[in-house]
Amino acid sequence: MQRRVSSAVVVVLLLVAVPSLAQVGHNGGLLNPNLAAEEELAALPYLGADGAAAIVAGRPWLGMAALHAAVGADLSEEQQSELYARLWLPLNLNDVTEAEILLIPGVGKRMAHEFEEYRPYAQLAEFRREIGKYVDDDEVARLEQFVFVPLDLNSAASEDFATIPGVGPRMIHEFEEYRPYVGIEQFRREIGKYVDDDEVARFERYMTIGR
Repeated sequence: MQRRVSSAVVVVLLLVAVPSLAQVGHNGGLLNPNLAAEEELAALPYLGADGAAAIVAGRPWLGMAALHAAVGADLSEEQQSELYARLWLPLNLNDVTEAEILLIPGVGKRMAHEFEEYRPYAQLAEFRREIGKYVDDDEVARLEQFVFVPLDLNSAASEDFATIPGVGPRMIHEFEEYRPYVGIEQFRREIGKYVDDDEVARFERYMTIGR
């Protein structure tokens, strides 16, 4: 006897079948400079108490170049790689500079060129596919944790919003509550009801509004 499939089950199946439009790369244990505790930062190589205090005082960090200038510019390339293998601010694949890409441990000019070659990225799956032409799956997974593709505020799924560092269910609800957004100023105004300007700016770097 054939059973009827409930509408709820159909919805669940569709959500599983349809890939998300964009997302933040899976974090493999990297500390985020905007969220890590000062004690965690102080334990990292080449930072110490002074470097950790400088990171906390400079929050929110909105680009890796600024963070590098504050705590990494005086380090050797080997020391930078050791530090940034444990501390990183995800890079927006669609506007990151070559200089920032080259801060990713193990990435040279050839691979930086490939990162830029396939812009603009609409979803992280494109990055996996294109960079997977040059390196194996393990290396793609390693590189992915350093990057993100901006999320469309008007169409991103809840599970995509959940990949933003430090975002929980309550804030995801607020992101979705004010759809459709007609401009980023609306996002700043509405989300600014719940968090301060620094936190709005931290969220905003992961967002875009589709046209």
